[in-house]
Amino acid sequence: MKPCVFTGNCVALATPMYEDGSINLEGLTALIEFVLSGGVDAILVCGTTGEASTLTPKEREAVIRRAVCVAGGRVPVLVGTGSNDTAHAIEQSQVAQELGADALLLVTPYYNKTSQEGLVRHFTAIADAVHLPVILYNVPSRTGVNIQPATYRRLADHPRIVATKEANGDLSALTVTRNLCGEDLWIYSGNDDQIVPFFSLGGIGVISVLANIRPALVTSICSLCLSGEISAAGRLQVQVQPLVSALFSDVNPIPVKYALNRMGFAAGPCRLPLVSPAPVVQERLDALLFQGGEDKT
Repeated sequence: MKPCVFTGNCVALATPMYEDGSINLEGLTALIEFVLSGGVDAILVCGTTGEASTLTPKEREAVIRRAVCVAGGRVPVLVGTGSNDTAHAIEQSQVAQELGADALLLVTPYYNKTSQEGLVRHFTAIADAVHLPVILYNVPSRTGVNIQPATYRRLADHPRIVATKEANGDLSALTVTRNLCGEDLWIYSGNDDQIVPFFSLGGIGVISVLANIRPALVTSICSLCLSGEISAAGRLQVQVQPLVSALFSDVNPIPVKYALNRMGFAAGPCRLPLVSPAPVVQERLDALLFQGGEDKT
């Protein structure tokens, strides 16, 4: 059985920025404390939601340092270090390791799309170059590459590849992967609308965008699942579905940064090429965020 990095709710943190686009580390501190107060079980920085593809190496280091410092060992800090350049991914992974990361999240190579054999060699080379646990990230809607269940079985043989964040939306493939890998590869949901289905099929947690703005709610869903109360968790999953849908009505993290700003956090703008959400998206989010005057909950 592989060790797991966390069970339950890991927030995929947005990266707060000032209006000029520079990193707002004080805003990052406030956001981390907020999600910790909501009971998150882990924190991910420099992921898709954190706009990692637009961060410079120095900015990445600053974000990682601050997250590790603020978390202070209270929860594991995961760092997204994937790239479509294996050598660059190794370099980023080693830097994150030196800065105190507890685990790495590696997205599949994008644009220069590789084969299943290429995926095995890519991830193996990175895992061989570090001593931290590695979580794979399969999100074919963004990368154009899908990790097949048989490929997961091969990757699960590596002692440091311990889990995957699965966001391909294919529950049938998930069952095949579970059968092939068992406890050699833990599975996290990469989709906020599939938290409960993943748990019911053997998943152990979620890496969540929703947890930026509703950390306690996502923690409750995960806690209910972990205690076997699937029906109660399912009711919460259904209840929050309109908000989840709104958060993905434009390219992530556009809606979630808008929501954070409206809730009073200094999330700031997204970096180009991402722009502010359309008025119809703003209105939809406002209606869902502030039902009954709710704020920062």
